[in-house]
Amino acid sequence: MAKKQRIGILTAGGDCPGLNAAIRGVAKTAIVRHGMEVFGISDGFLGLINKEYIELTENRLSGILTLGGTILGTSRVKPFKKQSNGDKAISKPELIKEHYDQMGLDCLVCIGGNGTQKTAHRLSQEGLNIVGIPKTIDNDVYGTDMTFGFDSAVNIATEAIDRLHSTANSHKRIIVIEVMGHNAGWIALYAGMAGGGDVILIPELEINIDNVAQYLEDRAYKNKDYSIVVVAEGVSPKRKKKSAAEYIAKMISERTGLETRETVLGYVQRGGTPSPMDRILATRYGSAAVELIANNDYGKMVTLRSDNIEPVPLEEIAGKLKVVTEDHPLVMKAKWMGTCFGCNRSVSKNND
Repeated sequence: MAKKQRIGILTAGGDCPGLNAAIRGVAKTAIVRHGMEVFGISDGFLGLINKEYIELTENRLSGILTLGGTILGTSRVKPFKKQSNGDKAISKPELIKEHYDQMGLDCLVCIGGNGTQKTAHRLSQEGLNIVGIPKTIDNDVYGTDMTFGFDSAVNIATEAIDRLHSTANSHKRIIVIEVMGHNAGWIALYAGMAGGGDVILIPELEINIDNVAQYLEDRAYKNKDYSIVVVAEGVSPKRKKKSAAEYIAKMISERTGLETRETVLGYVQRGGTPSPMDRILATRYGSAAVELIANNDYGKMVTLRSDNIEPVPLEEIAGKLKVVTEDHPLVMKAKWMGTCFGCNRSVSKNND
């Protein structure tokens, strides 16, 4: 009788909606379709370092599709980060390899964002069989059209913007709302568009605050009684303690004299039940990851490209970031409709 393939699953980095759907997609496909044994590793790479895991049976997977967070727990432990505990101590990567072998794993499924996929690639170079699944609300994992978690975060941010419209209108104010996105402005762009933001500020595009102030003054002059400014958290200047929203609101108020308030949406964007689209995408990723394992096709991350799930070598995506470009179609469409991005450059009518 042939030995059953045995796989491990871990979730690393920040939590986001859809992690449990991805775990379920991997485990149910592995168990039901391929008769594999599946083990869930606790708290990301820390669980492999400490050899903490549980077997994932079908019963353990029942009811987790709609749950937020991750039943396995997560952490931001970076195994390849330089240690300071002396040369004699066994390194974290060595512990991971040792425990991988002791568990009898044939493959490790790493569910996470940019940092996780970079670590996954390093472990693949160390000789482990790895398959990656991209997740993050920021949607900034290179090589895939969309990560799960993003749709849920955009829904939450858009609902918040919708609610702020009524408050801003009632008090005739400018309201600045900060959404997540340190290096990439995807949430701000999508939620700003969906929520009818008048100004959208993202880290990728150079911002001239005087242009923003002039734009808002022009709106007030045209008897547009309120304005919504959507800003990604990464817009805040480095080495300043102010949040992006507080910083932008202060700059606007000082330059225009218009009443301006700020609000920071924060971690609420990462919590709660995943949207239907994220449940489906996470499930598709999980199932596709198992097909790679069944075919002994390792060192890959599953990606979404033109609505198809395709494998991409980890070496092609590790250490790279997917960011919004100035000529992104959604940016161009927004500019054509009068949305301000704080830029100086004019927009050509021929770009699409």
